[in-house]
Amino acid sequence: MQEGSPISPRSADPQHLPQPSRYESQKRRDWNTFGQYLSNQRPPVSLSQCNYNHVLEFLRYLDQFGKTKVHLQGCAYYGQPEPPGPCTCPLKQAWGSLDALIGRLRAAYEENGGLPETNPFASSAIRVYLREVRDSQARARGIPYKKKKKRKSSTKASSSSSGTAAATSDGSSIPLHHQP
Repeated sequence: MQEGSPISPRSADPQHLPQPSRYESQKRRDWNTFGQYLSNQRPPVSLSQCNYNHVLEFLRYLDQFGKTKVHLQGCAYYGQPEPPGPCTCPLKQAWGSLDALIGRLRAAYEENGGLPETNPFASSAIRVYLREVRDSQARARGIPYKKKKKRKSSTKASSSSSGTAAATSDGSSIPLHHQP
């Protein structure tokens, strides 16, 4: 092949396809893990038989691999953001990890031929469970969960005739350009 040619020998080789993104790789791993979990059930559960109860059981199963200390109500450190010492409370999956996992599995289900109407990861029971986990973990750590506010995409128009202004330290604005 000549130098400067638009197609290099590597791009035609299927072994040198671009690497999937970190998200796509994680989504594939999560999907395979969930499929393995279903096949390990007694009796095994096929994907077509899977419902939100299987998803909830999977999320609870994952807690045993968690790394987030979640204080129980009887614990002396319950509600303390930075406990001064160790305790015997369980380690669980963090709410944010479970929420992200469900998002990836929800997308993977549909990418693998599942219908949006039958997606067990999109069930209201899953949303309720995640909300309960989020709230209980926030209470246990003494840190209230605050929903992130969506940023407005439109900018406020300035009262100056040009529409372009700079903010000063006292919050007032100074017109940058004046266009007649």
